[in-house]
Amino acid sequence: MIQFWVRALLSGMIVAAVATIARRNPAAGALVASLPLVSLLGILWLWHDTRDPERLARHVEATFWYVIPSLPMFLAIPYALRHGANFWLSLLGGCVLTILLYFATMIVAARFGVRL
Repeated sequence: MIQFWVRALLSGMIVAAVATIARRNPAAGALVASLPLVSLLGILWLWHDTRDPERLARHVEATFWYVIPSLPMFLAIPYALRHGANFWLSLLGGCVLTILLYFATMIVAARFGVRL
């Protein structure tokens, strides 16, 4: 249980650092947010917990395929905000778009034999 709280605290500290940095410098905050720190921590923790190379390989590969459909969200939200949409509506729209693109990715990937 302590391991869970250490992981949660470390992950939370990363999110807090991004928010703090972004308040001072949006571009620097975006740079830190774009680093795959949470993915790397997940990789490290999965390896620590399982030492299973095949499971880790599947996890990392699936992460790659799920990053691609998440990218349009980072264009949709600023577009909506700049065109007068409410923050929460913009955020919701970006999340819905990402979810729809996740499903589309899973369908298309399956047709090419990629298991997600």
